[in-house]
Amino acid sequence: MSGKEKIQEDVLYAEKEAKENEIILYNDDVNTFDHVINTLIYACEHTPEQAEQCSIIVHYKGQCTVKSGSFEELKPRCTMLLEAGLSAEIL
Repeated sequence: MSGKEKIQEDVLYAEKEAKENEIILYNDDVNTFDHVINTLIYACEHTPEQAEQCSIIVHYKGQCTVKSGSFEELKPRCTMLLEAGLSAEIL
């Protein structure tokens, strides 16, 4: 194996290891748009526009990725969403 192939293999492995987790927010028939938007602003540090767009996607598509990052970073954010009565999980 040449040095170049070894470097490419190492880069591919590092990319696989650095794969980010995602918080997926799911649609429900309980929460209002305002509540979802305000919760995304608070829990995920979205801008009002970003939170509104995510809430619309969730409404029409059934789910939306609302935040990406390491599991350690996402866990408290997902907990805030769940405590606010939203349906979410980390994948």
